[in-house]
Amino acid sequence: MRCPFCGSEDSQVKDSRPSDENAAIRRRRVCADCGGRFTTFERVQLRELTVLKRSGRKVLFDREKLSRSISVALRKRPIEPERIDRLVSGLVRQLESSGETEITSADIGELVMIALRELDPVAYVRFASVYRDFRDTADFHAVLRELADETRDPLDTGNRFGGDRDGLFEPKKL
Repeated sequence: MRCPFCGSEDSQVKDSRPSDENAAIRRRRVCADCGGRFTTFERVQLRELTVLKRSGRKVLFDREKLSRSISVALRKRPIEPERIDRLVSGLVRQLESSGETEITSADIGELVMIALRELDPVAYVRFASVYRDFRDTADFHAVLRELADETRDPLDTGNRFGGDRDGLFEPKKL
């Protein structure tokens, strides 16, 4: 493993342990040349995935990019980092086990939207606003209505924010 500090290819493993619920191995390493210490992770990769972008360009799938985009949507939300890692691992497993080696960015985006919708509605709206390229507040209203309709009690005559669709942001009076 190449040292990130000096570039030497001579490093030694000092400690190994399972991480991510035994889905990866965490290794602490030390460089024999400069003495720098660093951590590496080993993960099982079922197949190498290629992402087909909307522009037609093909790029290698990047787990870290997926993790970053989900983390941005979940920023300042009460979700533990371990739960985010499990979500990302689950999505990657789902993509790898699909049998396809080429996956469209739209398919990945839809999978993330489904996962975020179940995990945290605020993160779902944040991600949707970027993924679906919201242009104005009407786009936000549509997604919020959709979420409100899903969570509304069928016996309730109004939505959870107010008594009618026009009062979407008016809280119910208790």
